[in-house]
Amino acid sequence: MYAVIRTGGKQYRVAPGDVIRIETRASADSNVEFSDVLAVSGGDGQIGRPSSGARVVGQIVEQGRGDKILVFHYKRKKQYKKIAGHRQPFTSVRITEIAFDGQKFTAPELRKKEAAKPGKVKAVGEPMEITPTAEPKAAAKTPAKKKAAARKPAAKKSAPKKKK
Repeated sequence: MYAVIRTGGKQYRVAPGDVIRIETRASADSNVEFSDVLAVSGGDGQIGRPSSGARVVGQIVEQGRGDKILVFHYKRKKQYKKIAGHRQPFTSVRITEIAFDGQKFTAPELRKKEAAKPGKVKAVGEPMEITPTAEPKAAAKTPAKKKAAARKPAAKKSAPKKKK
């Protein structure tokens, strides 16, 4: 099951559980409803124009700004150059439900990350058992440097041959 919705001047093909990036919305709510549904696919691969009762509901995941785009203006022979950067704001929305013609298709719930299990905390004054995580490394011996006097002098270069 999927639907085609229109928002922010663009069209998106969405299914329950999809995460899409749309133009920034001014809603402070965490849920978003898209009422401008252009098409809905039913069972058995059928696609149809929905009646006025079709709706798509999503949940805002995050709001942010996209990658920087450089806008460069240049006019040749006129010594004119201008550069500007732009970061388009976006809202990520996870589609949670598509309702159409009395049918409801919902996305599976996301599993919440399990909290890290804290270690057992000892009371003040209670002896603690300390187990080393790694064995201490033995001090590595560095080899002694060889004296510079043992070096051989560089060989002399021969003079280039003259042409006759």
